[in-house]
Formats: sequence, structure tokens, C-alpha cells
Amino acid sequence: MYDVLITNARIPQGDDTKLTNILVRDGIIEGFLQDIEGIKAKEIIDAESHLTLPGCIDPHTHINDPGFTHRENFFTGTSAAATGGITMIIDMPCCSKPSVRSVEQLENKVNAIKNKAIVDYGMWGGVTGEDVRNDWLFNVREQADFGVLAFKVYMTPSVPTYPRVSDPEMLEAFKAVSETGLIVGVHSEIYAICEFYTKKFEREGRTDAPAWAEARKAISEKLAIQMGIYYAEEVGARFQVVHMALGEGARMVREAKMRGVDVVAETCPHYLFFNYQESMTKHGVFAKIAPPLRTKKDNELLWKGLQDGSIDFIGTDHAPYEVATEKTAKGLHIWNAFPGIPGVETMVPVIVSEGYNKGRISLSRLVELLCKNAAINFGLYPKKGSMFVGTDADFTIIDLDREWTIKNEEMVTMAKYGPFDGMKLKGKPVKTIVRGKLVYDDKKGIVGEQGYGKLIKRQNENKLQKILKF
Repeated sequence: MYDVLITNARIPQGDDTKLTNILVRDGIIEGFLQDIEGIKAKEIIDAESHLTLPGCIDPHTHINDPGFTHRENFFTGTSAAATGGITMIIDMPCCSKPSVRSVEQLENKVNAIKNKAIVDYGMWGGVTGEDVRNDWLFNVREQADFGVLAFKVYMTPSVPTYPRVSDPEMLEAFKAVSETGLIVGVHSEIYAICEFYTKKFEREGRTDAPAWAEARKAISEKLAIQMGIYYAEEVGARFQVVHMALGEGARMVREAKMRGVDVVAETCPHYLFFNYQESMTKHGVFAKIAPPLRTKKDNELLWKGLQDGSIDFIGTDHAPYEVATEKTAKGLHIWNAFPGIPGVETMVPVIVSEGYNKGRISLSRLVELLCKNAAINFGLYPKKGSMFVGTDADFTIIDLDREWTIKNEEMVTMAKYGPFDGMKLKGKPVKTIVRGKLVYDDKKGIVGEQGYGKLIKRQNENKLQKILKF
């Protein structure tokens, strides 16, 4: 007697697929069978011959719980993730109250969210300029021992409880994190450039939305990425460019990989499809993010980077805000409205529709970008991001032929806005399974229980192989 039998699952086999049935016991994959005659299970889930991926991972979310649950809480955020076919998120340390920069703060956050999660979750650890200045870098090793998956550093201001780093403070942070063997992920923009041109444009009376992107110049991201590469090279750190918007960044990362620097890069769906001139003119503050949307040329270069291995995986930078108070309240404008858009609900379907279904990426590359590579990078593989006997029974089941339209008002996230509104797609997650438990069904909505999702700590310190296409 098995706990779950998943029938008619079309699983990836390289760039091909194979129709099979999957046996699950105690949340773990027990085996694959062609003939299930005589097999008994407590629950049968019919995948209906749909593409069945290893559970998709979002390695970059800001759920805001605890402390800012008027924006999003862990139940709504992970419910939105499950609706979007995501079986695990990795949450950032900065957008909760208090922020996460010590084991005590980690435990505070986990205790606040553990009874809310629908899908599994991991934690980024935190290190800031204040930690360097106050000799608190011992917290880095303690967080690593707790089981965080990586460390986040901001070169530009985030929230008051998460101070940015100066250039030498960032080097010290790199040194401290390098001693743990973990990744240091950097929000890569040169603060002085962004601040100077923001103030300059404000003095000149610029109030148009595209001014936000023009103030946060491409050169600020380019210089910041290069600094991170040089720092990693100097101290032997593992460096990740998070939410990379700059197309040229893919070339820079590629060149660094070729000379042996331990660097990986992540980009987000919005940087693949939208340019600031059109989208910020149309959506205003609802397309305001940092780094900002860039140009059509950047869109093209980022797709190329995904195709040739320069960019390793995709995240969302899910950063929800309350529209009435933080986007459109009286007195808010493009310079002081909060920067951030939701993304956990749209990442998988957008990449499946516009990437795989339109031939931009192969099936094997789809699995790498949405499942496998993030799991390896963050020390979770093969427990997560794979489909082997003995690994977690996480699955994202996708109807590749389903045609539908993203509508903000129908989204599960509390933040019902964003530039994807009205986008027509082909391909939709229809079932999300976490450790053998069906948590989302397209016909029924969220069917998982609050608190089922659990904290997943780092399993190992594996690294992504540098596989580049020429």
C-alpha cells in the first residue's frame, strides 16, 4: 500500500518525455512503473498525460512576514506560489520585522510563519554594513550553521533595519561569507550613481515614470556586477548576481566563469519581456522595481544568456506592496512610491509559455532554469529540484496546451498588480504537489493545509557546474 500514486505523468527525459506512473510513500518518490495493475494507494492523482516537472523553485522572494503582513503574509504568499506551480520558495532576510541577521531573528521568523506555509521554504541569511561596523560578523557563521542557504547584501538602501554596505564593508562581508562556503547574493547597483541622478532629475522636475529607470543608469549595475566579480576573485567567495536586469551582465558573468571565478546569475521574468520606455509609461508605479526595467536590447541579451548558460536560473524577486498606501496614496509619485512587484504566481507559466512553448529554450533547459540549477546552487539537490527515487515527491504538473490570460484581479497574492496583466499565455500549472501532497488543483484552487509547508535547511555545499554553450 502506497500513500500516493500519480498516474499518467509525462516526465522529462532530456529533451524528450516519457509517460509513467509515480509511486510515493512518506513524501518520498518510491519508484516509477509502467504497469500499475495490482498497485494500491491511499490517494490517486491523475496527471492526465500533462508535463510533470520536478517541483519548481523560486529562489528569491520577499514575503514580508512577520511585520508587514498588510502587504503579504506567508499563507497568501505561499498560496500564490502553489497556484503558480512553485513547490518551494527561498525567502529573503530583509523584508520582515525584525530583519534576519542572526539565529535569534531567524528563529523569530520561522516561529511566526511555520503554521502558515502551503509550500516548502528555505531562508536567505543576512549580513549588512552595520554588522561589519559593529563587529557582528560572527552572526554569519552562526546563521550558516543554522542552515540558511545563502547570504544577501545590498549595495543600495533596502529597509531601515537592513543597512546597505559601503564598498569596503562589502569586501568584508564577502570574506566572512566565503569562510562558510555559501553564496553571497548582491543587489548590484552603485548607490552613489543612483542617488546622484535621482536627485538631479527631481530638481529638474522630472515626474514621468521612465525617469526612475533613467536615473538608475545601466552603468550603475554594470560597475556593481564587475565589483562583485572582482571581490569574489580576490577572496575566493561564491558570488551571485541576483535579479540581473542588465543584458550586458550576462556577458560579464560568462567571461568571469571562463576565467574560473565562482559566479552565478539569476534574472527575473519581467526583465525578459518588458522595457522601461513602454512598460513604465503604461503602468507607472506598478512597474517600478530595482534594478529597473531596461531596454528591448537587454531583453534579447538576457534570453541569450539563459540559452547559453551565462545565466543560471530564474527567480521572481516577489516584492508585494499595498496599493492604496504604498503605490497610489496621496503624495506618492514615481520617486517615493515603493519599488516592487509580485511574481510567484506568474513565473512558471510565463517561462513555459514564452520560453519553452515558443522554442526559446529546450525542455532540458526549462528543467534546469526552473528546478534543478537553483536546487544545486543553494545546497538542496537532489532532495529538491530532481525526480529520483528517494527524493522529495515534489511535482509541477503543466497543461502545455491551456490558453489563458493573466488578470491581476484574479491573482491569489494580496498584491493584485503588475505589468503581466492582460498577457496571453499558452501553458498553465494545473496541479502542484509538495512531498506527495496535492496543495493546488486548477479546478479547486488551494487544497493544501496551512502549515504543511516546512522549513528546508541546507543539505550540502554543492556548486553548479559551469556549462557554457558557444
